[in-house]
Amino acid sequence: MDDDVRGQEQQQEQKGGMVETDRRTLLRTAGLAGAAGAAFAGAMHGKFSLAPVTAAQAQTATSMPKGVDKAWWPSKWGKDDEAGASNHITPAKVLDAAKWIKDGKIYKIGRVYEQGMPLFGARAFSLRIPGGPTGGPFGDNKLVYHDEFLATEIGQTGTQFDGLGHIGIQMGKDGDKSEMRFYNGFTSQEISDAYGLKKLGTEKLKPLFTRAHLIDMVGLKGGMMDAGQEITSADIKAALQKQNIAESDVKPGDAIMFHTGWGSLWMKNNDRYNSGEPGIGLDAAKWVIEKDLALTAADTWAVEVVPNPDKSLAFAVHSELQTKHGILNHENLIFDELIADRKYQFVYCFTPAPIKGATGSNGCPIAIT
Repeated sequence: MDDDVRGQEQQQEQKGGMVETDRRTLLRTAGLAGAAGAAFAGAMHGKFSLAPVTAAQAQTATSMPKGVDKAWWPSKWGKDDEAGASNHITPAKVLDAAKWIKDGKIYKIGRVYEQGMPLFGARAFSLRIPGGPTGGPFGDNKLVYHDEFLATEIGQTGTQFDGLGHIGIQMGKDGDKSEMRFYNGFTSQEISDAYGLKKLGTEKLKPLFTRAHLIDMVGLKGGMMDAGQEITSADIKAALQKQNIAESDVKPGDAIMFHTGWGSLWMKNNDRYNSGEPGIGLDAAKWVIEKDLALTAADTWAVEVVPNPDKSLAFAVHSELQTKHGILNHENLIFDELIADRKYQFVYCFTPAPIKGATGSNGCPIAIT
């Protein structure tokens, strides 16, 4: 097998828009069939302060991903940084966020992990209790115990937190792992390994404890949004105004979250849930970047609009926020109780599972009001 063919097959194993054969049905349903082979890219061409591509990185116009003509590395946190926007969570940020806790109420905003929940493509979730019970009895007290065996993409099913090694952009020739770039310019050649990422694993991320702002798009639009319906920066500003929150109240290092109503389909109509989703587009991504936020989140499986209004783009917001700016992402959250209590600002608390070399994390984030 020559290097080009091998590189193409390796490329297809990445989520970043190089969609596997068994996932093409999903993307075709979502109206993205034409973009299934497209590289991840931002459409905000020339609008961010990114360093020019060096001569060694320069490619012909036909070989560059759409909208990418500038390098996004090194990160503002340094060329060796692997923590991205979790660097915002300093002692001062934690103390400031804690001031906003007024009543001490805790909300679980993560979904229950269970077989039958919506899954992307061919991902799987299977839990078994071996032995029934697994072990025992031991000792004169006849102790028995249960263990569980879990087979799943542990950071990419259910409520899932995307790490910085999850999404990259193929620069240069397809299959060239030395130009398959992730956050801070790290290449697939540098970090990829069958036994866990050598860089950008979730163990490198810092615990998150920051103020979050919940954008109630259902309240703004008068009902559940639909697949392919884009949330713009104007929508964010309108929702903040409706919720009596000043835009200036959204500070660097904060989190922004979106209640679209799409989560009401969870385990009720999984086919529709998986077929696409409402979410933020590149216009809103620019707002997030300008605000210098730490995290985006939503009650959807990708947070961003699917299909993208530009049908040639695949998950462009992921690459714009995560790959280029290290801004983290939390998917498949649930905000029903917060919405019922009209709690639109709270402290978001989550520590990614410190699994060395993992691309993402499971777990249950909480909101504290």
